[in-house]
Amino acid sequence: MTFNKDLYKRLFSVVMPIAFQYLMASLVSASDAFMLGFLDQDSLSASSLAGQIAFVFCLFYLAFVNGMTVLAAQYWGKGDRQTAEAAFMITMRYSLLAGLIFTLGTALIPAQIMHFFTSDTILITEGAKYLRTVSLSYLLTGFSQVYFGMMKVCDMAKLSSLIGSLSVVLNIILNALLIFGIGVFPKMGIAGAALATVLARVFETVMVLIAVMRGKCTPLQIGSLLHSGSGMLHRDYWKYTFPLLINQLGWGGGVTMYSVIMGHLGSDAVAANSIASIVRSMIASLCWGIAAGVGIVLGGMLGRDELEEARSAGGSFVRFSLVIGAGSGLVILALTPLVLRVITLEPQAQYYLKYMMLMAAYYIIGNSLNSTVIGGIFPSGGDTKFGMCCDVITLWAVVVPLGMLGAFVLKLPVLAVAFILTLDEFVKIPVVYHHYMKFKWLRNITQEQGQTT
Repeated sequence: MTFNKDLYKRLFSVVMPIAFQYLMASLVSASDAFMLGFLDQDSLSASSLAGQIAFVFCLFYLAFVNGMTVLAAQYWGKGDRQTAEAAFMITMRYSLLAGLIFTLGTALIPAQIMHFFTSDTILITEGAKYLRTVSLSYLLTGFSQVYFGMMKVCDMAKLSSLIGSLSVVLNIILNALLIFGIGVFPKMGIAGAALATVLARVFETVMVLIAVMRGKCTPLQIGSLLHSGSGMLHRDYWKYTFPLLINQLGWGGGVTMYSVIMGHLGSDAVAANSIASIVRSMIASLCWGIAAGVGIVLGGMLGRDELEEARSAGGSFVRFSLVIGAGSGLVILALTPLVLRVITLEPQAQYYLKYMMLMAAYYIIGNSLNSTVIGGIFPSGGDTKFGMCCDVITLWAVVVPLGMLGAFVLKLPVLAVAFILTLDEFVKIPVVYHHYMKFKWLRNITQEQGQTT
């Protein structure tokens, strides 16, 4: 792999703050699981299932933010700050609307939502308690995450990382205080974990507003939230965002179905899958950060018409993603004995966890490659439709049906079902690579857009 020092210096100036922010966010889930695990396994399992609602909401705001990045990165690279900021305001409108819907849903019908994930009465009751308490966090998250996305586009990734990381530290501290009732704080159990999340999001929102008032971020224009502005820019925003949204919902819905399948295989399966997923997410933070950074770096290059340079950089990033994925898999294997010693589960759940960690180690290699190509390289040039088709078909036509068949019809063992659910990243690799070699992503979309403001 040819190493371009300047290229990777530019990439990692964007990647490291983003990856660190992903890691810190994963630590919240880890602290929830670790602390609630000290209470009882039901609290751990219920919070894991209830947390799927936050995951589903994440799919919406990530699609909105990534759609913004497709346009804003190229316009920012081109020097057209006004259009980039107009895309930001469009994104904020839809993210806040989605956040409001999720807040109202979890506040008003939490038990009905939990029924979708499990039939266990205890898990439904505890999960509903968590959802009702955490409900306000969705609206606040919808606000802060759009700002974080714009900060990364306009070379302020370190500021978003700082705010996000401080929020995570506060969340973890509040977790301990509110779950266990340390000092003057009440012992709230699973509801304490939810309240800690809300308070951390409040802190995050206040810090963003302070940064805005000090001129560190794009100002929030209330009038632009209520009016679509440039019709051409709005159409282009949805041209690239809609496939990303379908992709996110299709992929995320499939992953949520994994939790539904596991949720109906018992608390042991849920608990083990929860811990394995948290560890995998923590280690995958660098992979996801690279994917986000690749999209921003290549988007800027394409916006400046550096097409050949972008083509060469894309090939280098593909090879680099495989190296990072393999290294991440080795780290998971190295951490497995420690995780098994630290996490206290029932014997059957502990057995499941051991082998689910092994599956996570090889799964992350495919995840690293596909995240970089589908989530970074393709969208950098406006190629968002392929990822939509690839992910949705792979999950809903292959992996989810096979998983449900194995779990509910063939009654396969839990680990056999878990193995089936790790096939999605590898099934699509040949098709992804074939599409990559067509280089449909290698284009400057600002040439089609023109001046839109």
